[in-house]
Amino acid sequence: MEHDGTNLAVAEAVRSVQLLKIDGYSATKAMGPSEFIKSRWNIDGHEWEVHFYPDYLYYFEEEGPYFLELTSEWVALKLILVSEPLKDKLRVNLSCRPVCQFVIEEKSVSHVFASGSRCSPELLLILKHKLPSSGYLVNDSLTVECTVTVLRNLGAAETTKGQHLPVPPPSDLHQHFGELLESKDGADVTFRVSASGESFAAHKVILAARSSVFKAEFFGGVQEQERSSAYVIRDMEAAVFRSMLRFIYTDMAPELDGAQEPDAAAAMAKHLLVAADRYGLNRLKLMCECKLSGGIDIGTAAATLALAEQHNCSLLKAKCLEFVTKSPETLDAVLATDGYAHLVARCPLVLTELVRAACGRKI
Repeated sequence: MEHDGTNLAVAEAVRSVQLLKIDGYSATKAMGPSEFIKSRWNIDGHEWEVHFYPDYLYYFEEEGPYFLELTSEWVALKLILVSEPLKDKLRVNLSCRPVCQFVIEEKSVSHVFASGSRCSPELLLILKHKLPSSGYLVNDSLTVECTVTVLRNLGAAETTKGQHLPVPPPSDLHQHFGELLESKDGADVTFRVSASGESFAAHKVILAARSSVFKAEFFGGVQEQERSSAYVIRDMEAAVFRSMLRFIYTDMAPELDGAQEPDAAAAMAKHLLVAADRYGLNRLKLMCECKLSGGIDIGTAAATLALAEQHNCSLLKAKCLEFVTKSPETLDAVLATDGYAHLVARCPLVLTELVRAACGRKI
């Protein structure tokens, strides 16, 4: 392809390649969907972490807006920016391939990192159940070659005939929608959180496109002149509503990422799950289920089971039952918690399933 001299943005690539080796890989069977092994990198003055998930829960939408097919059988990786917030956007590519005796095609994912977007999408390496027969494991050890490429903008430069146009950068649509939310430009609806009085401006058409609940509220057979432009949000904290709005605009929930403090991320996941169920945000709800599934322990199991039962979270419910009934000692410890008393009071019907699971019967 030829073109006349034109001002184009030129970028310089900074690349780093490292081997992520996991010895004793069989021990990762005990890790949950949100648990990971991390590797720290310093590339071009920024601190990064590659998170390796041996049992990553991934979903995709197959038919219509509400049908979700789930699988927890993926080995996956993510790239996390852990250094200070950025002044400029960074366009970064993560490429990975298992190191073994035969050539494996690389898999890659690209992302635009900015102050509000510090975690890449997942890179799905291989289905978990296919790993043992793949030939990637050698003496219970897995080695993955990871390549991180950071593009640095060098400004405008003159191109000459014979040069090829640069490859288009990764999509930053989510970044633009996030900026639209922050700027409030063109906003036509306001939400006031009753608990704190904090207000949020948004755009009806975007909310309606993402949530059937908002769509019914804004455009569900009400005359134009009767539609409200101000709503009060009850029974929800401002931080939770803010995070939910950001997800609606960007399809991301950084509060759930591995870079966050675990207890704070788990608490936010519980609140966001309730909000997602309330507004029909199925992907966000599932993301919260994944986060909570990886952090079940004796102190949280019963309360999390109650949450799963109240909000129809079948995956999270199954994980809780599996944990509680894995041994008589675990069951006794959970029964002694305050969370179990809450479970009995709020969700008595789930006790039958708990008894069946404890007795080894099919739920």
